Amino acid sequence: MSQAKRRRVLGIIATDATFERVPHRGAEVWMGKCLHCNAHLTVGLDGEPISRATIEHIVPRSAGGTDALENLGLACARCNQGKGSRHDAHFHRDARVRELVDRLLQKRRDRWRDPGDPDSE
Repeated sequence: MSQAKRRRVLGIIATDATFERVPHRGAEVWMGKCLHCNAHLTVGLDGEPISRATIEHIVPRSAGGTDALENLGLACARCNQGKGSRHDAHFHRDARVRELVDRLLQKRRDRWRDPGDPDSE
């Protein structure tokens, strides 16, 4: 994974209250939850995923979504791939897809942690 992507992952972790630093197999890691299914995700302190954590664009880029932290979350690869293949292409035509995106955006807002929060370290 590129340095830029690892920095983006760490930015998402800093703003997602489900992530905490915990000991894991003799090292400290970030552990949090998939934005979709709440499965545990494990990421090294350097931003390198240990589990199959992927960057999720909640509003797809194809529908005008950006790389702003408010539009990004971490998701397990299975959930992220499923959303991309089943939903992202239908964003403009399917109200159910827009409802899914709205639910994910709300979940991201509910998990939001100010990056300066001392509990994020």
